Amino acid sequence: MLLYDNPISGNCYKVRLLFALLGIEYERREVDVVDRSDRAEVLGDLNPGLRVPTLVLDDGRPLAESDAILVYFAEGTEYLPADRYARAQALQWMFFEQYSHEPNIAVPRFWAEAGIEADPREAAAKLEGGYRALEAMERHLRGREFFVGDGATVADLALYAYTHVAHEGGFEMGRFAAIGAWLERIRALPGYVSITA
Repeated sequence: MLLYDNPISGNCYKVRLLFALLGIEYERREVDVVDRSDRAEVLGDLNPGLRVPTLVLDDGRPLAESDAILVYFAEGTEYLPADRYARAQALQWMFFEQYSHEPNIAVPRFWAEAGIEADPREAAAKLEGGYRALEAMERHLRGREFFVGDGATVADLALYAYTHVAHEGGFEMGRFAAIGAWLERIRALPGYVSITA
């Protein structure tokens, strides 16, 4: 398998993390997330959205969107609940991650990484939205070890990717005790790899 990847992308990291936890071997091809001038040439036939991660399966079929890749590979493992309601809850948190969490938490980090000077009003709006998402996570995690059930699922991996580096985008994470404890539980999973691995 070939993963079109970027080492700083949390969306790519989700996939690498699941592969590490499951012991799945794959090749990586780095794609620049700042200079997108060759995206159509590199990914055009594989992913209409021209985004990473994009995966090419061993049989040549492409698969795009990080959370879709997570669900595909988690099928039949402990990371995707077999129970219909629990699975729907995991998907609920993955949709939350892509709609409320990632757009607000990943973008300020990307600006910082790329040296982009954001419009102050847009930056303030991202921080406000990011803190709302983190507060929702904190409320949910109080009294729970993971987002769904008794063990880590794709929901945890999806949310972990950008939460554990949220401070790089200017978020003060010390105020989120339940999230902090949850981050440590994810880091303790057998096979865990860091975003820089």
